[in-house]
Amino acid sequence: MNTISNILYWISTGLLVPVIVLLIFFFVRALLLIGAFFGQYLQIKKSTEIMYAGIESLTAESLPEFEASIPEKSESLVCVYAREIVAAGNDEAKVNLLLSEYEIAADKNISTSRVLTKMGPILGLMGTLIPMGPALVGLATGDIASMAYNMQVAFATTVVGLVVSAIGFVTQQVKERWAMKNLAILEFVAQTVVK
Repeated sequence: MNTISNILYWISTGLLVPVIVLLIFFFVRALLLIGAFFGQYLQIKKSTEIMYAGIESLTAESLPEFEASIPEKSESLVCVYAREIVAAGNDEAKVNLLLSEYEIAADKNISTSRVLTKMGPILGLMGTLIPMGPALVGLATGDIASMAYNMQVAFATTVVGLVVSAIGFVTQQVKERWAMKNLAILEFVAQTVVK
């Protein structure tokens, strides 16, 4: 039994460095996500205003004016797919394919936030539990310095994991709302085009 316990202890202790490295990687990724999220917010705000202004009076006859109002250089998903849907014309199958492709692209855009939301707490908890073993051993042998160091690592990994998760969660919620709003716009455009 001691051998099995020692093997488990070695495995879990050996995972501490990879867990900390992954936490640092995800923390940096979360910081980059905040910057990209802000840029995306500005782009989406501008493109959504343009799209809403265009769809308020959208009819089959006003499609050419609507298409001309969509910014050509905008990389916003809603603008890209609105242009393609209008260009598809009356081809209902292609329009449906484009709507499905938009949903896939929007889901891909949300995936980083989703990964951070789930991996942050997992790695934070692993980073908390792994050093607890050596901390308890340090407490039992009277090595308070070792115990304090391991507890410091445990709490630091928890905090970093929760920060990563919080950033992922907030950005995921907002991006999902954007995707739903844009899908509603694209479905309206698609119904107008296919009529």
